Amino acid sequence: MTEPRWLNTDERRAWLALLSINTLLPAALDTKLHAAGKLSLFDYNVLAMLSEAEGRFLPMSELAARTSASLSRLSHVVTKLQNRGWVERRPHPRDARVTTAHLTDDGMGTIVELAPGHVEAVRSLFLDALSERDVADLARIGEKIVGRLDSGHWILRES
Repeated sequence: MTEPRWLNTDERRAWLALLSINTLLPAALDTKLHAAGKLSLFDYNVLAMLSEAEGRFLPMSELAARTSASLSRLSHVVTKLQNRGWVERRPHPRDARVTTAHLTDDGMGTIVELAPGHVEAVRSLFLDALSERDVADLARIGEKIVGRLDSGHWILRES
């Protein structure tokens, strides 16, 4: 049996910091969004991805990829957002076999209303702690790791 490749001190610090960020940051952003608009960070991310898409719609499979969610989880959340009048499911304009999620005008209004506070929270809780170089390094490092986990991930296609 081969000896495990134990983490050294710096590797352990990096790993524990990442785990803490992955727990603390989404929870803090979630709390702010719940207070401002009664929606979760994941709900907001779904609306944001649709707001950035051409025509304000995406196939459900593409929206799942952009939100790093399973189709099952996404379907549940889209139903919740539909019930609030923010999203509609429709057949794809060029392929009726594909279901798309469309951001409604009310959904767009919700994003427009919440985006300034959300961006300020992202800045104050995350980006303001970093230098410009830190931000560039984090993007580079994050993309490397995402590439190992999912070489076809949409964020890598955007870079």
